[in-house]
Amino acid sequence: MADVRVERLRRQFGSLVAVRDVSFVFPEATATCLLGPSGCGKTTLLRMIAGLERPSAGTIRFGDRDVTALAARRRDVAMVFQYPVMYRTLSVVENIELPLANDRTLAAAERRRRVDEVIEILELGDARRLQIDRLDLGARQKVAVGRAIARRAAVTLFDEPTTNVEVHAKLALIRAFKELRRHVRQTIVYVTHDQTEAMTLADQIALMRDGEIVQCAPPRELYDEPNSEFGGWFLGNPGMNFLTVHPAEGSGFVVDGVPFPLAAPLPELEDVRFGIRPEYIRVATTPLPDSVPARVLRRAVAIGGQHLVTLAVGGSRIKAKVPPAEGPSRGAPEVGSNVFVVCPINHAILFHRGKRLAEPLRRLGSSAAACASS
Repeated sequence: MADVRVERLRRQFGSLVAVRDVSFVFPEATATCLLGPSGCGKTTLLRMIAGLERPSAGTIRFGDRDVTALAARRRDVAMVFQYPVMYRTLSVVENIELPLANDRTLAAAERRRRVDEVIEILELGDARRLQIDRLDLGARQKVAVGRAIARRAAVTLFDEPTTNVEVHAKLALIRAFKELRRHVRQTIVYVTHDQTEAMTLADQIALMRDGEIVQCAPPRELYDEPNSEFGGWFLGNPGMNFLTVHPAEGSGFVVDGVPFPLAAPLPELEDVRFGIRPEYIRVATTPLPDSVPARVLRRAVAIGGQHLVTLAVGGSRIKAKVPPAEGPSRGAPEVGSNVFVVCPINHAILFHRGKRLAEPLRRLGSSAAACASS
């Protein structure tokens, strides 16, 4: 087991730069998710770490060992692909054990212990003697995960392993992966475009865009403290609301004619936008302190029985999540009705030309307990 260090790593295909001079450390014994939209370079970066893609420039180190020029078979990596790569004529046990059988430094008892451990954790006991071609795709992918983990390689890589399995099998794989992580600590790099999967599995998430890692943080921090509008938009379902900010007299700013007084002045900047996540916006049918009027344009049921409402506030459109307790039986606003919206200033973020302003609003403070949202 080792950390993975990439320094100014670049992969270029003609004029297309897939990975753009990335320098990053994947810490030892942690699971790092490479998260981002399709085409952002995350799989290309993973394949270079695996030795399946040759870098155009830069270096890759496992601990102190430079592996940049080494073939994949000499790097001591285990990898799970989108589709399970299995030996169809072998049983579950034989598929998991096969890489271990070639390790002459491993005693037979230790080999059996590792195989039995992953089979138990992955709940494959009833299928251990079955041939692979008798399993469904989800079970086969479990076997692929077990085989990779049982190897105890220096680095274990996952390339969107849940993409091509059914929903119930995907959830079972995610639960199995979390259980494996509780028992076996390994250096893991996990590629996904599914933010829920990344938030569930990762110790840290490296968010990628256009071939670069634009932010890396633990899942909750990445969600709560995005350093760019892209991070605020990409994470969340739906992502952040963004509204244009205009300067106000004295200390504060104006959004769509709504004043936001602050105890300290903001820097004098142009192209500033106000970001707030839908779950932090409070929607009420009667006026509240510091609330502003809005009109309900659309309403839909979201995950957990919440209602996702689209609101017109001045000349802007925002989305808010209304908790179940405020659902139809409790008088949730109907489409076309007039409502009032409020948000606490400590949940708002200001961005300048797509980048977060260094001074959080909650440090600047507000002259009121809450500020009218958006």
